[in-house]
Amino acid sequence: MGSGTEPRTQSVPALERGLLILEHVAKSRRGVTLSQLTQKLNLPRSTCHALLLTFRRCGYIQPDEETGRYRLGFRLYALANMALSGISVRDHAAPHLYRLMQATGLTVHLGILEEGEAILIDRIEPAGAPKVATWVGRRMGLHCTAIGKALIAHLPAARLDELIRKQGLLRHNENTIASMARLRQACDDVQRLGYAVDDEEEEIGVRCIGAPVFNDKGGVVAAISISGSKAQLANIPAMAARVKETALALSGQFVPAANENARHAG
Repeated sequence: MGSGTEPRTQSVPALERGLLILEHVAKSRRGVTLSQLTQKLNLPRSTCHALLLTFRRCGYIQPDEETGRYRLGFRLYALANMALSGISVRDHAAPHLYRLMQATGLTVHLGILEEGEAILIDRIEPAGAPKVATWVGRRMGLHCTAIGKALIAHLPAARLDELIRKQGLLRHNENTIASMARLRQACDDVQRLGYAVDDEEEEIGVRCIGAPVFNDKGGVVAAISISGSKAQLANIPAMAARVKETALALSGQFVPAANENARHAG
């Protein structure tokens, strides 16, 4: 009989072996060969080869063409960078998001642009509010959500075209932006007004208002939004002013310490 502290659900052996392989490859400066992995981890050669092949196909491990040694792939570095950037922005944003939720009584979102996709990294929902079909980790449409438009509005035209070529303009209903001309106009509106609107473009009956968050160099590092029904967001300019105010306050968190000290000393 096991102790009472042992989990009842068993772990997955294949996944455990795979994680051991990743850890061992990460520790090696020169990369490792298949033979070294099988000997070090005491794994059957066929099992080790199958796991390496899976990691390679998914971009987590890549072989050196000259030596045949395996190294970590770029996909793993991208995940690490996503986690680090997400944690930094989320930590700065938390109190601002909470105050926006209290002021509006609506669900508040925080998103970032990673690998060409808008990803929600935080979400605060007021007690008793109608449920909004969003969750942390959800990928949002760039062309049909307030978060997405706020994130892409300041991108160079060539970069915007590249992203849309990859993702397309998925049409959810008759309100969804379905042409690059309309999307460019929407981006121009965001730049002019300082906020983006999703007016039932992804889901009928739901409106969202978003605004970009800038770093000290003027680059967009994140976007925030509020979501609610058409009735809750009937006065778009008034609600947008609150979102913009919050985005501006959060942008101020990215002022370098040296600049901040100089500003207070002035």
